[in-house]
Amino acid sequence: MRTMLLAMVVLTTGYALAQEMPKPGKEHEFLKKAEGTWEVITKMSGTESKGTATYKMDLGGFWLQSTFEGEMFGAKFTGKSVEGFCPIKKKYTSTWTDSMSPSLIVMEGTYDEKTKTMTQTGEGPGMDGKLTKLKSITEYTDANTMKFSMYMGDEKEPAFVMAYTRKK
Repeated sequence: MRTMLLAMVVLTTGYALAQEMPKPGKEHEFLKKAEGTWEVITKMSGTESKGTATYKMDLGGFWLQSTFEGEMFGAKFTGKSVEGFCPIKKKYTSTWTDSMSPSLIVMEGTYDEKTKTMTQTGEGPGMDGKLTKLKSITEYTDANTMKFSMYMGDEKEPAFVMAYTRKK
């Protein structure tokens, strides 16, 4: 087993050295604009809660990582995301996991420069805990304001909306 692992390392290292290493592109520069700390107001099911989200580019400038801390329905709530751009699919990708669910959400989509809107789709747990279609829309109002809306199933109205304001 060790010999096979060593052979794989030697072969892949040689291949990687023969190729030019990838570099972050304009899509990663776009993601980098979110770096910093944001105050967040979440509206869901007639309730409103506050939190803080911190974003930082990592892993060679390819991945935007975030940590969200706040409250949800009177309980402490923590979530983490990783966002990037897949040059093979030509799509933005994101993952989300949090302290209230054992399921990882994976989504992908595109950014429309004209409307300053990111739209992603995927699957994840719905409000009933069953697997459902998800769609998120993030509107980038300006450098210090964004609005995230999450749609579940075939609903026409978002299940929740999060308003982000950059901390100064």
